[in-house]
Amino acid sequence: MNNISFDFSDFHRHGSAFYDFLALRKQVFVDQLGWDIPHNAQVEMDQYDTPLAQYSLAMMHGTVVGGARAMATTAIWGAHTYMLRDAYSGKLPHIPPQVMAVEIASPQVWECTRLVISDALTTGHERSTCLALIVDGLVDITRAQGGRELICLSSLALMRALRQLGYGVTRLGESYRNAEDGRQYAVLHMPADYSTLRRARGAALAAVA
Repeated sequence: MNNISFDFSDFHRHGSAFYDFLALRKQVFVDQLGWDIPHNAQVEMDQYDTPLAQYSLAMMHGTVVGGARAMATTAIWGAHTYMLRDAYSGKLPHIPPQVMAVEIASPQVWECTRLVISDALTTGHERSTCLALIVDGLVDITRAQGGRELICLSSLALMRALRQLGYGVTRLGESYRNAEDGRQYAVLHMPADYSTLRRARGAALAAVA
């Protein structure tokens, strides 16, 4: 498994990976979870898939098996900012405004959205490796742009999985139950630091050097 990252300026260099990521999102968020979000028969794509977005994908044997989207919390594209800020402003009917206690707009804080892992990964080891590759890729993106923190709206189950990988994840504010899929969600926060696995690999390489 390996990681790739790109934005609108260079996604063509990765063949159909971007489109395949949109297709995977449709399979999970629409077909499985029943979310009422923009889609057609093949893909899901929303108002935050713009030239301001960047993407971190996990690949296995040339196939997209997971991915996520990242965007600075200073982003503005037309009538929209980033997902959580729009929710705070009451623009998104399926996310309660109170999910964010305060409005965040800082170049040092990036939002991660649409994190998804394929059901083709069936073992705990495969899924953990995939998650670490995706999130470490998001950290790369954030740090390259001068960011220091990440936030996301996610299930509480993901918070536990991220902590097991060594990410310093905390919860911001109260959780709520999503009426569409019945899951508990909350805003999560973490410093833009890598997983325990990647930090250990970096230390080993430094020791050899």
